[in-house]
Amino acid sequence: MKKLLVTGTGGYIGCMLGPYLEKHGDQVTGVDTGYYLDGWLYNGLRQTPKMIIKDIRNITTQDLEGYDAVIHLAELSNDPLGQHNPEVTYQINHIGSVELAKRAKAAGVQQFIYTSSCSVYGVGTDDIKNEETPPQPQTAYAQCKVLVERDVQALADDHFSPTFLRNATAFGASPRMRFDVVLNNLSGLAWTTKEIRLTSDGSPWRPLVHVLDICEAVRCTLAAPRDAVHGQIFNVGDTQANYRVREIAEIVSETFPGCGLSIGKSDGDNRSYRVSFDKIKACLPDFQCKYTPRHGAEELRKVFEYIDMSSDTFQFRAFTRLKQLKHLINTHQIDEQFFWREM
Repeated sequence: MKKLLVTGTGGYIGCMLGPYLEKHGDQVTGVDTGYYLDGWLYNGLRQTPKMIIKDIRNITTQDLEGYDAVIHLAELSNDPLGQHNPEVTYQINHIGSVELAKRAKAAGVQQFIYTSSCSVYGVGTDDIKNEETPPQPQTAYAQCKVLVERDVQALADDHFSPTFLRNATAFGASPRMRFDVVLNNLSGLAWTTKEIRLTSDGSPWRPLVHVLDICEAVRCTLAAPRDAVHGQIFNVGDTQANYRVREIAEIVSETFPGCGLSIGKSDGDNRSYRVSFDKIKACLPDFQCKYTPRHGAEELRKVFEYIDMSSDTFQFRAFTRLKQLKHLINTHQIDEQFFWREM
């Protein structure tokens, strides 16, 4: 059993990861700033780990003492949100994450797992990207991922072992739902409007990975021999799960009965990347993605049926990261640096 600190356990992936690791025998403490605690789509977790409400920028070395590993998810969590205020994005996602790693190292934490993103690959042709491909980040969010990988990699030594998991675009059901990622968003539209209208031609490539497969990648990294993961970058997903956006839309429309589909024209968004996931399979042979996008769409349809999801629920601010942060700013609950204001 390992004693783990997981940041971001109030989020989409984190609320699934904590229970997943506890189920496999580890002791988990969660940390989250609490931005998205307004959103809870369904009761789907039997247990959740203890969670401390604290901004990662305020975590001290003393807070980190006694843990075997830190798994770091807690950042401003997508491209639109990062572009909303790039300066604050850099302060939280880059500086905040690197400082957290430094404090973890100072506290004697031996392993640090950072959840990066395949969005670092940015733009390109139909060529498949791998971990050796030079990143081409197009947004503040993706640029910060590259900077954290660089700066935390420099901290690696005999006593501090970082690993970087570049996740594909996540999908699948989570109580702390996100409807601002592509498959989840299209599924919500299919359920509430019976129609998917792509404003673009749907040609950009996106690699997809189920939220529980991300959890499994973290578990396998924790369980792997140190030499297999020390200082390594792994793309997390399945090479067979690279899809054009229009193909994702077709899968969703086929899964939701009576859902129409229309395709638009190119909208100028040049983010497009196909990704190889051969390295993680070679280095972590226990890792294997279990869920396809079709499984994910079917899972979401069942959840929507179970809760009889309304359009108001689908559009609720807490299930879209940028909407929720704008709400907290506009209501003066957080300040210009995204720290909570005192009442």
